[in-house]
Amino acid sequence: MRRPLVVGNWKMYTIPVRSKELASSLKSNLGNCDWADIVVCPPFTSIAVVASELEGSTIEIGAQNLHWEKEGAFTGEISPGMLVDAGCRWVIIGHSERRHIFGETDDAVARKVKSALESGLKPIVCLGESLRQRDRGVTKDIVKKQLFEAIGDIRDISRITIAYEPVWAIGTGRTASPTQAQDVHRFVRKIIFENWGHDSAAAMRILYGGSVKPDNAVDLRGQEDIDGFLVGGASLKAGSFTAITTAVK
Repeated sequence: MRRPLVVGNWKMYTIPVRSKELASSLKSNLGNCDWADIVVCPPFTSIAVVASELEGSTIEIGAQNLHWEKEGAFTGEISPGMLVDAGCRWVIIGHSERRHIFGETDDAVARKVKSALESGLKPIVCLGESLRQRDRGVTKDIVKKQLFEAIGDIRDISRITIAYEPVWAIGTGRTASPTQAQDVHRFVRKIIFENWGHDSAAAMRILYGGSVKPDNAVDLRGQEDIDGFLVGGASLKAGSFTAITTAVK
C-alpha cells in the first residue's frame, strides 16, 4: 500500500505573518496526522517562518521551484542548498505555471530534478497537457514525453513523486473527472513499470493536481492509481486543506 501524500502549493500568496497563521492552523488540525504524508510549499519569503512554526509536527516543508546550480551569479534564483538550509525537504518542479508562464523547458525540468536529488531534496515532478492538446487526443503523448524528458535517465526514482496536473484544470475550477484522471495515472504507472520495473511502479506515488477541493477529493482518491493531491487554491484555507487531507484516508 502506498502511503497517501497531500501537498499544498501556496503559490504567490501569503506574506510571512499570514503564512505563520496558516501554518499554525494546519499544525493544530493535522500536526499529528498518521494516515498521510503532508507537505506545504510556501513562497520563498515564508519558508523559514513556516518551518519554525511547524517544528514538532509531522507536516514537512517544500519549495515551489529551484535553480539547478549550487551557487553563482544567477540573480533572483534560489539554489537547492539554500532551500535545504531553510528547512525544505521537498520541491515542486515543472509546475504548469512555470512551463507556460515562464517558459520553463523540459531540459530545465530535467536539470532541476537531478540537482534536487543530489542535494537530498525530494522532487515532485509535474506533468500535464493543455486543453488544446487534450482536444487533439495527444494527452498521453505529451505526458509520456514530459516524463521521459524529466526522469528518463535516472535509474533510482525512489525519492521522486509524479504529479499529473492537466493544465486546463489549474485554477479554472474545472477538474478532470475521476475516470479521466485515473486513465492518465494508470498510463504513467504503466510507463514506470515498463521502464523501471515492478517495484518502482508499485511504490511510485502519483498525485492529481487541478482544482482539487473537498467536494471532489473523495471520488478522485477512490481511484486505484491516485495516491494523493497537489492542491493549489484550496491549500490556502486550513479548513479546506484539512478536509482534502482527511479525504485520502
